[in-house]
Amino acid sequence: MAVVAPILPPAMLGMLGGGQLGRYFVIAARKLGYRVTVLDPDPDSPAACMADRHLIAEFEDPKALAEIAATCAAVSTEFENVPSSSLALLASSLRVAPSADCVAIAQDRIREKTFFRDGGLPVGAFRAITSRQQFEEACEFPGVLKRARFGYDGKGQTRVANRTEAVAAWEAMGEVPCVLEALVALDLELSVVLARGGDGEVRAFPVVENRHTNGILDVSIAPARVPDALAAEAVQIASALAERLGYVGTLGVEFFVSGGRLFLNEIAPRPHNSGHYTIDACPGDQFEQQLRALCGLPLADGHAFTPAVMVNLLGDIWGQEGDGPLGRAPDWTGVLGTPGARLHLYGKNEPRVGRKMGHFTVLDASRDKAVERALTLRAALGVGNG
Repeated sequence: MAVVAPILPPAMLGMLGGGQLGRYFVIAARKLGYRVTVLDPDPDSPAACMADRHLIAEFEDPKALAEIAATCAAVSTEFENVPSSSLALLASSLRVAPSADCVAIAQDRIREKTFFRDGGLPVGAFRAITSRQQFEEACEFPGVLKRARFGYDGKGQTRVANRTEAVAAWEAMGEVPCVLEALVALDLELSVVLARGGDGEVRAFPVVENRHTNGILDVSIAPARVPDALAAEAVQIASALAERLGYVGTLGVEFFVSGGRLFLNEIAPRPHNSGHYTIDACPGDQFEQQLRALCGLPLADGHAFTPAVMVNLLGDIWGQEGDGPLGRAPDWTGVLGTPGARLHLYGKNEPRVGRKMGHFTVLDASRDKAVERALTLRAALGVGNG
């Protein structure tokens, strides 16, 4: 039987990563009396200005890791590409959640897909590609070739129609290890964001329906517009996956829906972009759940007070003229003047195409009205194609 860590009273916590997810973790920690040291090499990282301390160093820097081990009571991470070796090193002297093993699985698509398959969880056809010879074996086409590591938001992946295209794409990627996934006829995409405590308790938020543009999350709708039975099945699969991982913390689980069936896509060992709506719509958001799980506190209720729709705001909509490092910012008065709309900006000082600069959420007792109002605001801001 696993030993459940005792409740950790307010203390200094470590956060590996200083992006917007780390920023919201710091906010959640401060609400409950905890302090946070952020480790991130970017001196202008969004979490740094909110944290009690900022260690400007690489994630494998021995001095920085020794400082965290000496001054923090527990450590978490805000993105999956933090070296799992750093988490393993810290785990030898303090509490770390999620574990290095969980993060290592999520960092490598070959390990991740194999973990799904070996656990009897629903996953589409795939093949690990580590050599040219593997393309000569039977493969299902059309497909998507994805780098096994360091791919996110649509980067590091290419659709391929046949073996010739697949080999060419692999060569263009530098012949790094990849996964070749059979392309599925997509009905829609869903995600489950849940928290699991050290005692095995799981609290899931309402299932989210997601729409992507150019591989980046564009709009999330909660609860998803799917039958209750399908939503319940998605939560059950995500919960079983978290249990098999022995996971502690907040976990994002992405699904494809094809022909009314669920297929696991990938996991994020951290809060998830599609879970941002929980900040405004739930009694305890995904970042507070991350904190609670890390510190051994009881998990908050995962229900939502109201339907919600979240829209991502990318650097694409910032103008290039005007004063200041951000250039010409969008006019936010439409969002700020809309009842039930909430604007969140991440404090990033340089807008770039495809860079997540913020999001807004629209709350409404009617999910359909929330969708309509959110899309109207989205079009007015010039997000995507309107």
